[in-house]
Amino acid sequence: MGTKGKAADQLPIERESMRKNQKIDPRKMMEKAVEAMRQSVHEPRADKKASPLVGAVLCKPDGTVETACRGELRHGDHAEYTLLERKHRDERLDGSVLFTTLEPCAPGARKHPKLSCAERIALARIKEVWVGIEDPDPTVDRQGIKYLQDHGVELHLFDRDLQREIQQVNTAYIDQARERAAEAKQNKSSKLSALSKLEDAQTGVTLKDLSEEALASYREKAKMTETVGSAKFNRRLALQGFLRQSGRKLVPTGLGLLLFGKSPKDVIQQAGLKGTIDYPNGEHEIQDFDGPMILIPAAVERWLRDKLPNVIDRSQMTRGEKVILPFDSVRESVINALVHRDYDIAGATCHLVVTANAITVKSPGEPPLPVRLEQLQAFNAPMLNRNPKLQFVFGGTKLVEGRGLGMRTLGALAEKYNLPLPQYSFDGVYLHLIIYRHAKGAVQALGDKILRLLNEDERKSWEYLSTQTSVTRKQYAERMGFDVRKAQRHLKRFVKLNLLQKVGASSATEYKVRKA
Repeated sequence: MGTKGKAADQLPIERESMRKNQKIDPRKMMEKAVEAMRQSVHEPRADKKASPLVGAVLCKPDGTVETACRGELRHGDHAEYTLLERKHRDERLDGSVLFTTLEPCAPGARKHPKLSCAERIALARIKEVWVGIEDPDPTVDRQGIKYLQDHGVELHLFDRDLQREIQQVNTAYIDQARERAAEAKQNKSSKLSALSKLEDAQTGVTLKDLSEEALASYREKAKMTETVGSAKFNRRLALQGFLRQSGRKLVPTGLGLLLFGKSPKDVIQQAGLKGTIDYPNGEHEIQDFDGPMILIPAAVERWLRDKLPNVIDRSQMTRGEKVILPFDSVRESVINALVHRDYDIAGATCHLVVTANAITVKSPGEPPLPVRLEQLQAFNAPMLNRNPKLQFVFGGTKLVEGRGLGMRTLGALAEKYNLPLPQYSFDGVYLHLIIYRHAKGAVQALGDKILRLLNEDERKSWEYLSTQTSVTRKQYAERMGFDVRKAQRHLKRFVKLNLLQKVGASSATEYKVRKA
């Protein structure tokens, strides 16, 4: 049965009694899972393979809360297994909620006849699971999350700050898991699941279809030492999933072609970015960016640099008002659109639209579950990658935030430039991100119907409110120099127009700014 991690009478079992039907506080349970993670028992291994530190919390319908950690009862036992099979084997867990710091292992990850943790969770009829971070091990790699979603389990992710804490504690495991994933891609006998068809080698494509300029740019930004085109350089690309062995030759995968191909659109019709500038005089300018993805952000910046100052309707500006040219925000947004779009939507291309008031980036596909639109709108979306290999390249070259959709960066850039916060919306096909170029841009975006209902003070107030996620009456009154009655009147009007959402009551009342 293996060596026990701790004696049974010394187990760090934690059980809490809560009032029946008491609402679960997700943040508290996330923190409890992280605390349990730190109690994980080191597993002695001769091969020096790092084991993850994992904590799990089970919240049962009767109000009972219990924790477990990896190796708590026996070396190597998963935290979820310990909770479900060792501590609650003979109990009905229907309707329970589970919090776990690492993605549960997927079917096939464990040797037969052992069930994976994802299968055990589904069989236990647990209704809701909160996951800390993805497991990059090639036997899991988002498949545990997908299995639970496919079996009707409601999925959520931990808060970003706790995700970073989990990653930091598990650095050794994550690094080794990524190395195993890279090596496994070269082992044809490995049973690996693919997140995208673009991970496969592309028929009819050769190494000659890759751009030397793009490869050299990647080599320089990623600080590689191998010479472009050398066997060692190509092996690195193969390990990263951008080349695949086909017979005796290395062939670009779809991801490799997207990133480094001279003309990816010839094979992948949805590749690239379409740019449009709408000038105040009614003229339009169109530019297609169909080359290597890794070169697109710089090409977009070159295209816009001498044009953005001219895309301004001076009649909307006040004297002395400064127009910001947010190239770093545009770069971040374009990269996020290219990296996190849904490439399974054939024929749908990313778009960049520049107007006098705003810059809009459109990316095919809704946010990858369990990330939700509301989290993007509030700039607190957890880290999750739809296309992790694409993110690896742009994160490794320091062109974009390391993981996830870059929420923290975009919000910080708006604050840095004193601009209205960017806005997210989804139209059924495209995820829209609007970056405002000046304060009045957010006011103009309200549309004529609402603008006709607002007086001058209210329009000026919206310039301020558009830079906030929420305000109190006191904050609003002090910032705008209004007395309490006038502030309350304004806020009530904004709520009636569905521009603000009133949350709470009495002195705890907040007004959340609606983003779409």
